[in-house]
Amino acid sequence: MSYEVNGKTIEATATGYLVDLNDWSEDIAKVIAEAEGIELSGDKAWDIVNYLRDEYLNNNGNQPNERHMVKHFKKVWTDLDKVDTKSLYIYFPKGPAKQAGKIAGLPETKRKGGY
Repeated sequence: MSYEVNGKTIEATATGYLVDLNDWSEDIAKVIAEAEGIELSGDKAWDIVNYLRDEYLNNNGNQPNERHMVKHFKKVWTDLDKVDTKSLYIYFPKGPAKQAGKIAGLPETKRKGGY
């Protein structure tokens, strides 16, 4: 499988995850999101993608599960009355950890999602 971005072919696994983490850009994220049926509109969707990238790149390959994501965004999204797992699924309905991780260009995680 591959993605076409700005006239360039980006290699991906059979399940749509980037082969090379360094191929990621916001443009490729938009293409992967479109393939997933997601529109990356709004800051919160990008907050999730950027958080996952930051955790992976700067925390020894950590790929947070949904519980850890909720704990993080409770501190960040102070404009919301309540931040819970449902808040994350609004942006990534197939699973915020896995689907957003794919869009973030991270390797496929083998663990089960959620808690």
